[in-house]
Amino acid sequence: MRPPLPPFTEETAREKVRLAEEAWNTRDPEKVALAYTEDSEWRNRDVFLTGRDEIVAFLTAKWRRELDYRLRKELWAFTADRIAVRFAYEYHDADGRWFRAYGNENWEFAPNGLMRRRYASINDVPIAAASDRIPV
Repeated sequence: MRPPLPPFTEETAREKVRLAEEAWNTRDPEKVALAYTEDSEWRNRDVFLTGRDEIVAFLTAKWRRELDYRLRKELWAFTADRIAVRFAYEYHDADGRWFRAYGNENWEFAPNGLMRRRYASINDVPIAAASDRIPV
């Protein structure tokens, strides 16, 4: 079980989004993957994944490239077992160039509260100055 469980209310949908944000900001692929079903389906940009092992491998590689990653998520909409979020995150590459990524995610949950589907559309924008960064 991974509370809050569907069917979602506005309050529990917001809590689910907050918990996801906190987990992703740990940058711990094993911890993050525990929020997904064993056979979870993902689309992340142009990458399609199935299952926790692929999620862990994907996130491990992601956070090796996207250094000092920091994410903010916001509830966009919800139904009984689905949540839509919009998000922004920042990171820099190995050469010190900073980027902000914007996007939307659609989530579908199993009755036990684990996410069985995650579809993400993401766009990256270079950011030049520290003053352009999202406050932590």
